[in-house]
Amino acid sequence: MTEIARVHGPLDAHGERAKSLQTVYVYEAPVRLWHWVNALLIVTLCITGYLIGSPLPSVSGEASASFQMGYIRFAHFAAGQSLIVFFLLRLYWAFVGNRNSRQIFYLPLHNRTWWWGILYELKWYLFMVKDPKKYIGHNPLAHVAMFSFMLFLLFMMASGMALYSEGQGIDSWQYKVFGFMFAIFPNSQDLHTWHHLGMWAIVVFVVVHIYAAVREDILSRQSMISSMISGERLFRDDIDDFPR
Repeated sequence: MTEIARVHGPLDAHGERAKSLQTVYVYEAPVRLWHWVNALLIVTLCITGYLIGSPLPSVSGEASASFQMGYIRFAHFAAGQSLIVFFLLRLYWAFVGNRNSRQIFYLPLHNRTWWWGILYELKWYLFMVKDPKKYIGHNPLAHVAMFSFMLFLLFMMASGMALYSEGQGIDSWQYKVFGFMFAIFPNSQDLHTWHHLGMWAIVVFVVVHIYAAVREDILSRQSMISSMISGERLFRDDIDDFPR
């Protein structure tokens, strides 16, 4: 078993356990590393992508002495290609890691309890129910969100590399691999527009993602943010009946 539950409890003044706290090892080191590297790359891509779409009005000094937009574009291209590399490594770890490392890459559509969990979590986030359900991995609604985000990242990576291939030429390997995007979007400007709109969709997702993590950390009495640092999810109540 890759998930190890441990019971911790602080001692009270009489030397007895004052409270039982249970933790479960959920996120392995490669998953945590990917998460934070991915976050850094996405922030870099969003900032540089915005500046590429809305360049600064001017730069001081002689134009020949400045390569500002060149550096911005380089940072964007480097971050985008790094995102692809780490995505492939993350996909590899989904096959060799624990079961929680595979969760965001598939949906248990055949599981009726999972579908019920989506509805319940939606009610929970809308403050329509008072009792939170606790999960070792992602809850069903977050599961759908993360799976959808992975699919969306595929579009952003493919469209980004297709746009990059325009500068490399039709004989480049980038165009040969990702040129199919121009069959879907024959007008290159359309692909630019959808790629740029995708950036704003990612910004919205990040805001909701952070809000949900902080909210769950506070209201559902289970660790979220610290879990992606230590790898362990801490439950402040009994977990015997928690969905796995």
